[in-house]
Amino acid sequence: MAEDKAAQSAPKGLGVKRGRRIETVSMRGTSAAPPRLKTGIKEFDRATGGGLVPGSALLVGGDPGVGKSTILMQVAAAVSAETECLYISGEEAIDQLRLRAARLGVQDAAVELASATSVRDIAATLDGPKGPGLVIIDSIQTMYVDSVESAPGTVSQVRTSAHELIRLAKRIGFCVILVGHVTKEGTIAGPRVLEHMVDTVLYFEGERGHPFRILRAVKNRFGATDEIGVFEMGEKGLSEVANPSALFLADRDANVSGAAVFAGVEGTRPVLVEIQSLIAQSSLATPRRAVVGWDGARLAMLIAVLDARAGVQLGGADVYLNVAGGLRIAEPAADLAVMASLLSSLSGHALPADTVVFGEVGLSGEVRPVAHADQRLKEAAKLGFEHAIAPIRKKGGKVDGIRITNISHVSELVGRFGSANDLKVVGGGAHAAQDDEWQAQFG
Repeated sequence: MAEDKAAQSAPKGLGVKRGRRIETVSMRGTSAAPPRLKTGIKEFDRATGGGLVPGSALLVGGDPGVGKSTILMQVAAAVSAETECLYISGEEAIDQLRLRAARLGVQDAAVELASATSVRDIAATLDGPKGPGLVIIDSIQTMYVDSVESAPGTVSQVRTSAHELIRLAKRIGFCVILVGHVTKEGTIAGPRVLEHMVDTVLYFEGERGHPFRILRAVKNRFGATDEIGVFEMGEKGLSEVANPSALFLADRDANVSGAAVFAGVEGTRPVLVEIQSLIAQSSLATPRRAVVGWDGARLAMLIAVLDARAGVQLGGADVYLNVAGGLRIAEPAADLAVMASLLSSLSGHALPADTVVFGEVGLSGEVRPVAHADQRLKEAAKLGFEHAIAPIRKKGGKVDGIRITNISHVSELVGRFGSANDLKVVGGGAHAAQDDEWQAQFG
């Protein structure tokens, strides 16, 4: 009897086969900045960090009908002047793509069209010395790999198809844009790993009742995150909005209570938007809280802070909050503007038309400073606002053209609307919104 020691290997692991030694380099050194492929659409280039990078992969998601295929058709037409573009659709026929191009007025652009769903056929078409510089796949949920035994749209098919297309793009050097469907919660359908595989993730947001569309970057390996591009949907497709603040405030009625103008920052761009609120007596055992465009949990926190730190009781009232224009706000700097809107609705006094508000509110009622305060104030002054309610800034100089009122606690803001005992929920109609004497004392 002789002992025979078997080689150790994990089940379905690497086994005993040896791999090649990988090459390593030092971190010290310089690398050239990646070249950019400008689309000519400034809002799209802003969201992508300055243009498309060859060899990169982008994922564009959004609700059905929001305009994903429209904006990508316009991008392909714009880029076709510099490089060859290929638009591959797995959902539409060639005639349908041509009809859309004619509606957008880009039917004469040098864009190649294809209707295909097999990744193997697409790879065979793209694998060559002279391939396109931009490839658009609409959508990744319709693609399939014949070696995977599952239907198109499943997790394994979406992951495998995206992996093959991204690997091919990085090997050859073309830019690939993948269109992804979204779930009811608004996230991209399929595996979450799909967002980790690509270089840039863009979400196309917008309400069906509003013409505005927001292209938001939530991940970008070649640029800043949380950058936005603003578009307006029209008969000829999507047009750029150079000054979104003026657009969001275009239909604003300055003499209505419950409205406050918030000076926000989206990425590197300051944006002014109106926050509206309505407080009414509740006939329900559990008062209603309806929020559009903001975080409902944060609204509940501000209501609790008003009650505990300033004596303003809103626990038994219905509270409705809306961000006008269809924009979604995520930054905590909107806390003070939301609180000013609630107090305006509760007191019946309209905020002065030339006033903007921003600042973060803590649980103890303190008002904390926020980033990019000077940019917010300069944007407000540029649009004609003369007064700002903001937290005390530790750094930053004086901004010309605007008067700043610094507050450190929410009780100071409440005191401008009256005593806490006077701020009660009043029903039976709208409040008197115009009060010149009160507005003169407010500032």
